[in-house]
Amino acid sequence: MGDPKGFLKIGRKPVPKRPVAERLKDYRWVYEPMPEKELRGQASRGMDCGVPFCNVGCPVNNLIPDWNHLVYKDRWRQAIDRLHKTNNFPEFTGILCPAPCEASCVLSINDKPVTIKEIERSIIERAFEEGWVVPRPPPPEARTGKRVAVAGSGPAGLAAAQQLNRAGHGVVVFEKDDRIGGLLRYGIPDYKMEKLVVDRRLAQLEEEGIEFRTNACIGYDPTTEELRQEFSAIVLAVGALQGVDLDLPGRELKGVHLAMDYLVQQNRRVAGLPVEREPITAGGKRVVVLGGGDTSADCLGNANREGAESVRVLTHGAKPPESADPLRWPDWPFVLHTYPVHEEGGERRWNVTVTGFSGRDGRVEKMHAAEVERGPDGRPRRLPGTEFEVDTDLVLLAIGFAGPVRDRLLEELKLGFGEKGGIASDERYGTGASGIFVAGDARRGASLIVWAIAEGRKAARQADLYLMGESRLPP
Repeated sequence: MGDPKGFLKIGRKPVPKRPVAERLKDYRWVYEPMPEKELRGQASRGMDCGVPFCNVGCPVNNLIPDWNHLVYKDRWRQAIDRLHKTNNFPEFTGILCPAPCEASCVLSINDKPVTIKEIERSIIERAFEEGWVVPRPPPPEARTGKRVAVAGSGPAGLAAAQQLNRAGHGVVVFEKDDRIGGLLRYGIPDYKMEKLVVDRRLAQLEEEGIEFRTNACIGYDPTTEELRQEFSAIVLAVGALQGVDLDLPGRELKGVHLAMDYLVQQNRRVAGLPVEREPITAGGKRVVVLGGGDTSADCLGNANREGAESVRVLTHGAKPPESADPLRWPDWPFVLHTYPVHEEGGERRWNVTVTGFSGRDGRVEKMHAAEVERGPDGRPRRLPGTEFEVDTDLVLLAIGFAGPVRDRLLEELKLGFGEKGGIASDERYGTGASGIFVAGDARRGASLIVWAIAEGRKAARQADLYLMGESRLPP
């Protein structure tokens, strides 16, 4: 363990952030690094608990007490070795994961949990700085001669690809967009994770022997049949990007868009890449964002950085409680999540239902809505006399995802879909078709990045078992 009395002597310290006025002027990461002395002090709060609930709460089962102790003891090289045993990309989770491990921390019962997420991020950053993250291609004699296709280059696809490559298989990752990274590239704003974090890891994967093919829309080029003939196994990691839409009067008006259409364009603009479709911009506009999750927050942060006149975030559900119910520990608590972007401007409002949109000359000018309350059965009901209008020039629908996009590949494979919209699969990540596996959001519906990495690893092991009859990959 760290210091047996560390949690009694040292309180949790939040990660420092750049001033709001400064970060609104750019798209750089909003946080500042925690000084090493303070970080080691935070690591000392971790203990070798009798049951390490943080491990259980972490979908990739990170060895959290181990590397907390190693950071406290200033043994960073050993810390990154332990971290990489369970997590291919700790920089992604250390930056983007909401940290269910911290919610499961024993300290969170009656205190503030260990700063696990920032310690994880600091370990991998130290490893890159020291040159400890190096390519690990399998030796030529370990190559199996089997070829595996990975459809999708988000965190699930990249994790599966690295594991399968290290098992000795030839791996090709197919990406429909013009750059590798999936949502890491065109969904996540740079102020949440700068693209250099993705690019340096992709460079490692390429040096390890993974082949990447961009602008590859499977079903057309290559065709589904060509893919099945060329590869011994396929891992589907295509995400869950089918946005939930609204069937309401005025939905067809210009200025009403799915949130991801806006976020993709904005990521391309920040990267200096061309936007081929009609531009969706927030600068100088009265913006309404519908939805209260991560995608909604991403729209808020981008709109403020573009210089929107105003931004309102309206949510159908009730406002969550400010603090967690202790009886829910160690499960993920239902609480109000406040992100750095919520400090930067904008209005938040709950218990709102949208009834339609209106405008002139084919462009939205007003959103029509009303307040709702939850009945005894938990269903919302509109409150009479609470109708209101919101003047708006841009409406972004961030109300969830319905599963993978039903493209030609999935239509031709005919694998079926589960209750949450994900591709139907068994407990071993297999589908109804021999040799085809599925992982991440494509399987479980829109979820956390840590789940994507965990499932990518597990699907890779099952594909390896299918190909070889046994697997050297960790269970």
